[in-house]
Amino acid sequence: MKSTFMIKKQIAGLLAVVIAATPMLVLGQQTQVSMPKNKYKVEEDIKLGRDAAVQVEQQFPLLSDREAVDYVQRIGSRLVNAIPRQFNEPAFNYRFQIVNASDLNAFALPGGPMYVNRGMIEKARNEGEMAGVMAHEISHVALRHATAQATKQSSAKNTLGMLGMIIGGAILGGQTGAQLGMLGAAAWMTKYSREYETQSDILGAQIMANAGYDPRDLANVFRTIAEEGKGRGGPEWLSSHPDPGNRFEKINREAQYLTIRNVPNNDPRAFGRIQERLRSMPPARTMAEIERDYKAGQGQGGQNPTASGRYSNNVQFPSTRVRTYSGLNWLRVNVPTNWRDFPSGDSVMFAPDGAFGDQGITHGAMFGIYRGQTQRLENDTEEYVRGILQANSFLRQRDQFSRTTVAGRQGATTTLAGRSPITGRTEVVYIHTTMLRNGELFYVASVAPEDQLSRYQNTFRNMLNSIRLNDGGFGFR
Repeated sequence: MKSTFMIKKQIAGLLAVVIAATPMLVLGQQTQVSMPKNKYKVEEDIKLGRDAAVQVEQQFPLLSDREAVDYVQRIGSRLVNAIPRQFNEPAFNYRFQIVNASDLNAFALPGGPMYVNRGMIEKARNEGEMAGVMAHEISHVALRHATAQATKQSSAKNTLGMLGMIIGGAILGGQTGAQLGMLGAAAWMTKYSREYETQSDILGAQIMANAGYDPRDLANVFRTIAEEGKGRGGPEWLSSHPDPGNRFEKINREAQYLTIRNVPNNDPRAFGRIQERLRSMPPARTMAEIERDYKAGQGQGGQNPTASGRYSNNVQFPSTRVRTYSGLNWLRVNVPTNWRDFPSGDSVMFAPDGAFGDQGITHGAMFGIYRGQTQRLENDTEEYVRGILQANSFLRQRDQFSRTTVAGRQGATTTLAGRSPITGRTEVVYIHTTMLRNGELFYVASVAPEDQLSRYQNTFRNMLNSIRLNDGGFGFR
């Protein structure tokens, strides 16, 4: 999510924590994993992961290739369906995205959101190795390791409150302006203890067998990762998933006692095709490069486009003459001729001189895409707005969500307001959303000082009425 409003940058997210484990019991031959003690409610796992996912998806470049994402989601669903019943929490929402980064890495958040680096898919020797990493991460979620660790903290202030210290950057002010001071790949992962790593290795092997995969691929992937990491400062995924000792041997020993279920694989060549598809794309950046670019004031679209501006108390009112903006390959809209455009990634901002600077815009509008968790208008709109409010303490939601029409489609709208820390005036923010055909949320965020709204409302209304979207391959509609 990106924004057009000035805002003080804040830090929110997930803390790297060290987790101690409940001992495992061996009954017969197959190892039985026990759920760790946890004083937190399942709902708290869900909220923690949901809030962190909002931040993750603002800051990391997610791959939007539908074929590749659908493939990973199918593998993820297959593994989730294979979780042993006693660990399958029905309230969790497991979902899977690809991060367009070259590092061999993957991580999952409490409650189910999971992210697999493109580099992990490209370097895995087969589908089973990729599925092994995913099964291991799913096991951390299913066993609720993050909140189990919080349960073990000796001080209340060191429990869930500690989990909000890693992700940096502002939601408002634009993704391009975010400062990710502590963004480092390892910081996004929970650094689990060796005992918890063993738990996830064992449960991951069991999930793989239930899903029709050979658990030995989970053992083999650790060697693949270690081999790829030689000479590069060590393998990143293993730096946050310490070897509990004899990991390769333990997983292979467990595999002897597991029965691999006969689960039909619709297309055994699919993995190779996805690898070829990813390798044909422009090279992905490393996590270190992503961090460096953000620290330099860069985002997915390059240098922060509004950073060179200077705020002024004398901002021209919107011109009554308009020009048609066509950009981002999917948007057409009419905007005042005295507004400049600032495209960046999947969004574009419009603002007049004096209304933009290093913290976004004070007058104008932003159009963009938000990748929600549910692909439902009501839920993803609430999620989008919740992220804005969490990052901007000066804003409040003035009214409930209501229905509207955006680009001829069913939409939702609400109003936010608050005293701007830049201008010292009360700003009003109008939010309008609708769904694109691929399930992503299209949003329009318009902002102006409250004492000047009468000079902006017609402009905002005319812009909304002029929107044409080309998201179905059939031209602008």
